[in-house]
Amino acid sequence: MIRFALFGRAAAVAILFSGAFTVSARAQEVSEAQLAAARDAIASLNVTDRYDNILPNLAERLKAQFIQASPNFQGQISNVVDEQALVLAPRRADLEKEAATIYAKSFSVDELKSISTFFNTETGKKLLTNQPLVSRELTKAAEIWANGISRDLTNHSSEKLRGIIDANPIQAPVVDPASEAQAAAPAPVKPATPPAPAKPAAAPAAKPAAPAATAPAKPAAPAAKPAPAPAPAPKP
Repeated sequence: MIRFALFGRAAAVAILFSGAFTVSARAQEVSEAQLAAARDAIASLNVTDRYDNILPNLAERLKAQFIQASPNFQGQISNVVDEQALVLAPRRADLEKEAATIYAKSFSVDELKSISTFFNTETGKKLLTNQPLVSRELTKAAEIWANGISRDLTNHSSEKLRGIIDANPIQAPVVDPASEAQAAAPAPVKPATPPAPAKPAAAPAAKPAAPAATAPAKPAAPAAKPAPAPAPAPKP
């Protein structure tokens, strides 16, 4: 269900943009003569040949996605996608018409005819064929030229500036010996401020002594028994 909802949103956005594109194209209508001259110019320039592989590449990409999700149906997926791609192939004419419209708005009919006439000659065809190679070689030549210009600009400027800077050396500042000696003399040492007398530290309050533990009183020992009286001496 979510997939169908996303597909519906994508379709709505595509319809919206296609409608806006159609309205903008109709805002500047071109004549059939302009379109015909533009088509001839486009054919002579091979302008849209670079877009020939768009539909085949899209079909191959879609087949790979479907086959990855359902590898057991590779044959059916390839047949269905190729069939639908062939159904959409005639819509390539829409791109050709849009390209012709763009060229018709950019050049006059006479200019378009001149373009077609030139690029249908052997010289024009050779220019189109050799243009990629010429562009690569021109890019290399421009890089070499830029490197040489940069080197020479740096060397020449350095040489000129060296003559200017060396001819006008920077003068050292004049220093007065007296002021220099005064500046170098050590500053008088200020007498150290005697430290303030330390305040007596307050004695910490004595903690109350813990009560002494009283040992339990032992019972008093029993009184000693009186010694027995001495026996009377025997009478004579």
